[in-house]
Amino acid sequence: MRLARQLACFATLICTSAFMAGIVRAQQVVDRIAARVDEEIILQSDIEQLARYQMLVDGKSESEERILDRLIDQWIVRKEAEASRFPIASEADVDRGLQRLKRSFAKTEDFDAQRQKVGLSENELRQIVAAQVYLSNYLDSRFRPTVRVDEQAITDFYEHAVIPRAKARGQEPPSLEVARDLIQEALTQRGINDQADLWLKESHARLRITKFPVEGEK
Repeated sequence: MRLARQLACFATLICTSAFMAGIVRAQQVVDRIAARVDEEIILQSDIEQLARYQMLVDGKSESEERILDRLIDQWIVRKEAEASRFPIASEADVDRGLQRLKRSFAKTEDFDAQRQKVGLSENELRQIVAAQVYLSNYLDSRFRPTVRVDEQAITDFYEHAVIPRAKARGQEPPSLEVARDLIQEALTQRGINDQADLWLKESHARLRITKFPVEGEK
């Protein structure tokens, strides 16, 4: 976080044979280290940027402590992906990610207004989406092959999630056959997330992680 330069001036004192004046210039604070993961650091500005992105996507942000945990998770995934030489997200993938985000707003003007309100430039947003797509693609490639979704799980999801949700909206639920592919993908994503969460917890235990709370926090 960049703070504006602050100036503090003492009052001028005039004596019989001397003129004294003091000006105290406060040091400019560029950023602070929020955490160290092995030999690398996560900055406060990283936390604030992800908070702004959450405000854009969800209309609210998590606590700084939770966001820091997410950034540590992202660090782990990125290091693993880089070590395996996983390809970066293509421009087409990033464009699709941005379009999905924009479609979550009623109008493009609403999206642009919210982006400006939270303080994200178009370039910053594209970089964040590119990073998110890269990490998501890596986790998908790593865990999807091991996820198995059986027919009973699909039927249960249809009966306990799809039908009640449609009825709550006053809509006729789609048939199981129509909804099958979407249900299978939803359950596959759930399986990927579950396996990724377990892997991340195990990875945390192997790392040297030091968090540096803001001075005065407990």
